[in-house]
Amino acid sequence: MERTTQLVGQSSSFLDAVERASRAAPLDRPVLVIGERGTGKELIAERLHHLSSRWDGPLVVMNCAALPETLIEAELFGHEAGSFTGAAKSRAGRFEEADGGTLFLDELATLSSPAQDRLLRAVEYGEVTRIGASRPTKVDVRIVAATNEHLPALVEQGRFRADLLDRLSFEVVTLPPLRHRTSDIPILADHFARRMALELEWPSWPGFSSAAANRLLSYDWPGNVRELRNVVERAVYRWPDPSLPIDAIQFDPFESPWRPISEQRIEELGEAPLQISSVSPSRFDPAGCADFRLAIAEYEKAILAAALEKCRWNQRAAAAALQLSYDQLRHALKRHDIMASEPKRE
Repeated sequence: MERTTQLVGQSSSFLDAVERASRAAPLDRPVLVIGERGTGKELIAERLHHLSSRWDGPLVVMNCAALPETLIEAELFGHEAGSFTGAAKSRAGRFEEADGGTLFLDELATLSSPAQDRLLRAVEYGEVTRIGASRPTKVDVRIVAATNEHLPALVEQGRFRADLLDRLSFEVVTLPPLRHRTSDIPILADHFARRMALELEWPSWPGFSSAAANRLLSYDWPGNVRELRNVVERAVYRWPDPSLPIDAIQFDPFESPWRPISEQRIEELGEAPLQISSVSPSRFDPAGCADFRLAIAEYEKAILAAALEKCRWNQRAAAAALQLSYDQLRHALKRHDIMASEPKRE
């Protein structure tokens, strides 16, 4: 399958990590790739494979966090027919599939203790035993593993085997997060944006406005390169005029005035009553009215309207914010005929 993402960057920290991976690639030894989510750990694993003598062998990828603990061992080492419920026929594991090539274990830190024990034996002796089998199978596999955890700390906590870490850490490639590669942000943004513009069949690439470019530079990028790609591609496809530089950047795709309020937020609103001082004055001025009852009614109506607006017209949340029961709020809304002005929603 052809990759749609490449290793792009020029910062010294990034190039040092790539160079370290390139030097380790020809050696038939395990490599650990450490980095936050979205930093390109799988791309480094592919580089290690394609620059090695195993380049024409299989590259098998397994996300250790994607399977329940009960299936991890069967997925890694295979199983015989009838070895457990649902095992209707024998199946080779990822180790056997990767024979003669590279096995990339992503999210290594999520492996269970029994799986770590079996993995250690596979790394030490080059053999695996299917679940339900009595004899081991020889395999020739290079291990590349990745995690966003600090494995020595997990060893101290008793959550990861020290001897397995020793065997896997012949070389450790640590990828820098994007916030420490600020010089790469404009390069990456331009790379992803041009590809998206080409996909949309724009006649040319207009670039980003200076304001948009500054916003990209000042953002912290907790999702790193993967998040940058999503933000940039979203900005390009939403931009209405391909002849003008892109000026709108949205970092949070879930940002919306109509975003649903969670039950936890409703409880928080109930614990923090609406401040009366925050209520905007109504069009009716109570100070200029001699009718006491009318002034009170208008002020009450303004409080109700402000609470509804603050809670995005969620009546239960508004009731909690005003420390009223739901029935009390409904009665007050009906009395003041407020719900007729509620914004329509599709």
